[in-house]
Amino acid sequence: MKSQEIIATQKQRRQFRVRNALKSAGRPRLSVFRSGKHIYAQVIDDAAGVTLASASTLEESLRGKPGSGGNCTGAELIGREIASRALARGIKEVSYDRGPYRYHGRLAKLAEAARAAGLEF
Repeated sequence: MKSQEIIATQKQRRQFRVRNALKSAGRPRLSVFRSGKHIYAQVIDDAAGVTLASASTLEESLRGKPGSGGNCTGAELIGREIASRALARGIKEVSYDRGPYRYHGRLAKLAEAARAAGLEF
């Protein structure tokens, strides 16, 4: 049990280290969470503590589309969707919060799709 607690602590340390570096930027934060089956993205204003836009593969509108699970195709779908929702709210620049995850695979595909759809980070 002790080794699981240490792993959780290391994961939290990575997450806080990345997040604290981004909070000082003064821009909204595009935060990403991935699970085995789904991927979630939120644009968060840390100064006000408010979520400005969100998208996930669990949404009814995105469920029927091909590749809308927790794979790279689903990540691209979420990247385009979160970018369109953020741009609709007038948000063009964000900071990319990868959390405790490495920037590769699904997270990289989501970021590339969001950039291609018009977000700048």
